[in-house]
Amino acid sequence: MTQKTLNTGFLQFVYDFYRGIRAHEITLAYEGEMNHQLMKTFTGIAMGRMSENDVDRQVSKKVYHVMIECLQNISKHAFHTNNETEEDLNHGILIISKEPDNYLITTGNIVEIERTGSLRNFLEKVNSLERKDLDNLYRQQLKEGSISEKGGAGLGFIDIKRKTGQILDFHFLPVSRTHSFFLFSSKIKRHL
Repeated sequence: MTQKTLNTGFLQFVYDFYRGIRAHEITLAYEGEMNHQLMKTFTGIAMGRMSENDVDRQVSKKVYHVMIECLQNISKHAFHTNNETEEDLNHGILIISKEPDNYLITTGNIVEIERTGSLRNFLEKVNSLERKDLDNLYRQQLKEGSISEKGGAGLGFIDIKRKTGQILDFHFLPVSRTHSFFLFSSKIKRHL
């Protein structure tokens, strides 16, 4: 293949992507469907890299736990369709990166717009609570929370906030008249 036959626009995108990955210290990026086998693979990769870098065991356990909760969220709650023209609705993203003081786990998936209001309200409520109140909400959700047909009553979000002690960052980007892209990000302190 000669230099003239290469798509230079795409190659520039690849190089810019590479530079972005390096600049944001992204250690793992994935886009696609999520299943149990992939969850095991991604957590294995992340834990292996942390072990190589002598990351504190408690920090590694928190990263693992948050990853599992986030990946299960995509697996269980991403909008699914059988319509081949809407294939991307079945997919999600996972990005793991480092900041000077934190690991950052970011996920994204398509959700129905009609779910965004209640999800936003729930996440804002979780963010507003202190540890003791989070523990109470967790127990309350276990006992009387409305569990969706896909499982869960927001327990994963509550547990992430309890484990990390950090604000849950989220955003909804409208992608169509009926769907939004739900971006969720959680920070885990790199040093105890």
